[in-house]
Amino acid sequence: MSNSVQTEQTPAAANGRPAHSYGAAAQGQSQPHESGKPAVRRQIVSFSFYQVMPEWRRLPEDVKAAHKAAFAAVLAKWNKPGEFLSLTYSTMGTRGDVDMCVWSICYSVDEMNRMRSELMATPLGGYLTIPHNYLSMTKRSQYQIDREDESEGEGRGAIRPGGQKYIFIYPFWKTRPWYLSPMVDRKRMMDEHIRVGLLYPRVKLNTTYSFGIDDQDFVVAFETNYPEDFLDLVQQLRETEASMYTLKDTPIFCCVRLPADEMLNRLG
Repeated sequence: MSNSVQTEQTPAAANGRPAHSYGAAAQGQSQPHESGKPAVRRQIVSFSFYQVMPEWRRLPEDVKAAHKAAFAAVLAKWNKPGEFLSLTYSTMGTRGDVDMCVWSICYSVDEMNRMRSELMATPLGGYLTIPHNYLSMTKRSQYQIDREDESEGEGRGAIRPGGQKYIFIYPFWKTRPWYLSPMVDRKRMMDEHIRVGLLYPRVKLNTTYSFGIDDQDFVVAFETNYPEDFLDLVQQLRETEASMYTLKDTPIFCCVRLPADEMLNRLG
């Protein structure tokens, strides 16, 4: 998906839990903030993509059912209001190399590590590979500090999953010339990019940052109930000036949001 969607834009806020209420009991890292405003607690974000080994599908149905129940139990155990949230997605029929995705949001790398370890320690975990995994953090966008619309009340330090049926996820790299360009030029290009994005209010973008903690610069996740809107948005953004500074933005994952038990049942 070369030269597609640049990242540091903020979409219209979706319905859901207020961002400041997520993680009130957890310990997180604050980031620099404007004087007189409360510090924004930054979240740890992981998108883990799993593929089931063919041997698992040949197991007896009662064995597979027990495996799925144990896996779902770990997901349920770690869904702690205000501390740790996981959303589950099926990629059956949309990708050839992965079967499901677990998107988790918390406030500690150690907690993310322990939760994923427990998932892989289940019987189903013994039949899973992880072809792709992306780690990132939330951070305030440097291009929208002066904007009052979209989601700036959240300070870009929190994510509110919107509950849409579909999500499109991919890692993203910008070129080094982008980072060496004057801020005034980058802001001008991002203003155009943001203007185009706002033409598609039914697509909600979650931008997270990976500098130094994973290979990519960003991970972007677009939630929508209308895949056609996302396709048209990406096509239109190819015509923006900022798209010339895209280094890489693949692989891309089209995922269907499902409760954990239904996601697991679709594995076969």
